[in-house]
Amino acid sequence: MAAAPSMAAPAPSPKVTINETVDLSHSLYEGFPTFSGERWFTVEHLATFAKDRVNLNRWMIVEHSGTHIDAPIHFSADGTTADMIPISDLIVPLAVIDIRARAADDPDTALTPDDIKTWEARNGPLPEACCVVMNSGWHKLVGDPKFTSNDSQKRNHTPGFHVEAVQFLISERKVKGIGVDTLSLDTGLNSSGAFPVHYEWLGSGRWGVECLANLDAIPEAGAHMFLGTPKVKGATGGPTRAIALL
Repeated sequence: MAAAPSMAAPAPSPKVTINETVDLSHSLYEGFPTFSGERWFTVEHLATFAKDRVNLNRWMIVEHSGTHIDAPIHFSADGTTADMIPISDLIVPLAVIDIRARAADDPDTALTPDDIKTWEARNGPLPEACCVVMNSGWHKLVGDPKFTSNDSQKRNHTPGFHVEAVQFLISERKVKGIGVDTLSLDTGLNSSGAFPVHYEWLGSGRWGVECLANLDAIPEAGAHMFLGTPKVKGATGGPTRAIALL
């Protein structure tokens, strides 16, 4: 009888060295800012240790509260739901684009294709399958009225992506996600019904993450991000633990 052919041992998986982690999520609490001013997250204490010898809370939550992911289905007819985004798409290289100086002078500013090209001139091409994150400085303003910047006509003045930037990323680069440190991927002025960035980006089958924290603590290039997203069937998004891996 002929000997069975020998099978080559599988190549070992490459090891990933993590020297530091940075929490990119804000703590969610009752009254966390929303553009409308409505409470999207409330807590009911069903049991307390003093009374019941156990602590147990009930949460009432809108999916898009606090630091959270936008799944493609959020702004499309039949896009991927949050629970169906592959795990491999939620561990990604980070490209952090700093527009803080411009945003400080103009809260209606937007991240543009030129900002992306300026980042690439310093750091090389965007990493394949990365998440492009806008650092506008707004992550430091949670709890300050400027975080939503409502004017007398109830319009919001906050930075975001320009629709031309996401069109450029869709057609010219291989990017899995975009992220912002504000409440919306769009600028505040475009978050009152038009939502061009949401429709363009999420409609292309890609995800976004909003209301990121601690962006000043990570480099503009070289880090990775892990998104711990909720696995709720049919979810359009949900509060997310975003962690930078350095």
